[in-house]
Amino acid sequence: MANTTSGTTTFDKTFSIDEIIEEAFERLGIQDVTGYHLKTSKRSLNIMLQEWGNRGIHYWEIDELDLDLVEGQAEYKFFRSSGDGTSATSNPNGIYGMSDVLEAQLRNNRTQTDQSDSPMTKVDRSTYAGFSNKLSKGTPNQYWVQRLIDHVSISIYPTPDATSASKDMHFYYIKRIQDVGAYTNATDLPYRFVPCMVSGLAYYLSMKYNVQLTQQLKLVYEDEFQRALQEDGSDSSTYITPKAYYPGT
Repeated sequence: MANTTSGTTTFDKTFSIDEIIEEAFERLGIQDVTGYHLKTSKRSLNIMLQEWGNRGIHYWEIDELDLDLVEGQAEYKFFRSSGDGTSATSNPNGIYGMSDVLEAQLRNNRTQTDQSDSPMTKVDRSTYAGFSNKLSKGTPNQYWVQRLIDHVSISIYPTPDATSASKDMHFYYIKRIQDVGAYTNATDLPYRFVPCMVSGLAYYLSMKYNVQLTQQLKLVYEDEFQRALQEDGSDSSTYITPKAYYPGT
């Protein structure tokens, strides 16, 4: 009789930071991991996860928010973390770690069955700068996102009038990948990215401890990372319609 399987699929959540570090060092041929090894590898892992922010959209970090609009208010700030000395009034809905806004709608009757959305257009700095009166009131239909060091700022135009202030700005936004934190933590990643996270950390550490393996580990890392990116996201249906072609017409 065959043995039963584990019945679990939680390896990515039980695979703690210290085990990730241990696995990466073993790939470098280092098994006696010291306290400084832990410290420097944790720093490298945080740097690597921040670098991932330059590699396109990570779909597991997309979230949505209904932002309560205030009559006449053009700018809404979302700070990097609660440790930036911000208050609940200056950081709407207690959302921290926002990186960018993907798309937005003006939502009416959010909790009602007759809820309705109107699309809002994302504009660049030059377009927003060209608006003559940025505090003019009306129905918001455009927004500009400014990505700064300690916060993300959303400026809407026109500002909500008395009627629009009762509506919400519903938008999808990208969150930053969370820091590593304690050695006993799990990472803020889906299971598909565990292999490239370990190989990536081994690559980063090789530049400090075994440069002879750096190029080899970089190839493994980039290969595993590309496979993870290709699998990330959510597929949609594709429809192909043949084009009718009539010679001589």
